[in-house]
Amino acid sequence: MVKTTKIFKVNAESPNEEVIEVCARYIREGGLVVFPTETVYGLGANAYNPNAVKKIFIVKQRPMDNPLIVHIAGFKQLYEVVSSIPAWVKDFLVKVWPGPLTAVLPKSKRIPGEVTAGLDTVAVRMPLHPVALKLIEKSGVPIAAPSANISGRPSPTTAQHVIEDLWGKVDVIIDAGETIFGVESTIIDLTREPPVLLRPGPYPVEKLREILGKNIIIPEFARGLSEADKALSPGMKYRHYAPRTPLILVELKDYTDLSALTLKIIELAEENISKGKRVAILSSSETAKMYLKHLGKRAKIVVLGSRNNMYSVAKNLFKALRDLDKLNIDIALVEGFEEKGVGLAVMNRLRKASTKIIVVD
Repeated sequence: MVKTTKIFKVNAESPNEEVIEVCARYIREGGLVVFPTETVYGLGANAYNPNAVKKIFIVKQRPMDNPLIVHIAGFKQLYEVVSSIPAWVKDFLVKVWPGPLTAVLPKSKRIPGEVTAGLDTVAVRMPLHPVALKLIEKSGVPIAAPSANISGRPSPTTAQHVIEDLWGKVDVIIDAGETIFGVESTIIDLTREPPVLLRPGPYPVEKLREILGKNIIIPEFARGLSEADKALSPGMKYRHYAPRTPLILVELKDYTDLSALTLKIIELAEENISKGKRVAILSSSETAKMYLKHLGKRAKIVVLGSRNNMYSVAKNLFKALRDLDKLNIDIALVEGFEEKGVGLAVMNRLRKASTKIIVVD
């Protein structure tokens, strides 16, 4: 499938309405449009058009049993795509939307099985990004959209990342610059009591528990420690976010003292360097100097961000994973992070991206 891909650059806060109308026409006519959200770039198609939705799976090389997220522009559309909404769910969604949270709810008959992988539930969210909202609004239909990358690769946080993966395979790419959060939305299953976290993201579980006034179950697969038997939403099955470069994740059971972490990574780096391998280390800003001190220029140090601001780590994560493949290295070592707040989302992505995980006592 080879296409002439068009690129439109727009202002993230106030996009040109004529440009968005042109892009919306592609959605209405069954085309594929890549658009920015506050999390990552999405690969969008008319959620009511099963043939358009099928193209998403073909272009992404995505397994058909991996459901898509339906993006809406307002609560009126929510009632079109879901069959029922309990009062407590509506009250909750009013507080968190628009925003980087996806809710799994019973689907309506209007949503074709191609979107939901044949399930009777649908993953739906109302994005915060002005460009995404305007595109959905002008299209006049909900937009089904996973991340705009080849399946298994790190998700795109810039239009350039999309170009690297999908050029010539989509109709339009809307370039509105870098995304805000850099990791995909939090997904929570609201059809169960208590609700179940299916994928961690920018909305921390701690905050959601506070808003809901309910406990939220965090299964092992949501931590990236196992694979779900059935994908109720994106990110539950299959290896994700992986660079082509082999990636070794080094975790701590207790992150109060980082010395054991840095010593293990230095040991692994020395071991691989002695074998003639070119090594990169993905580190926090707090530990980068330690690696430079011990390894100097023998290893490439990539700083993800500060442990005191995990949003900075999340924002830089996918770009760093993509950049590994451009650094001319043989192996990469990455630090683990504490599973608090957005740290849970970071660890979910790192565990799924890694070829090996080492846990240090």
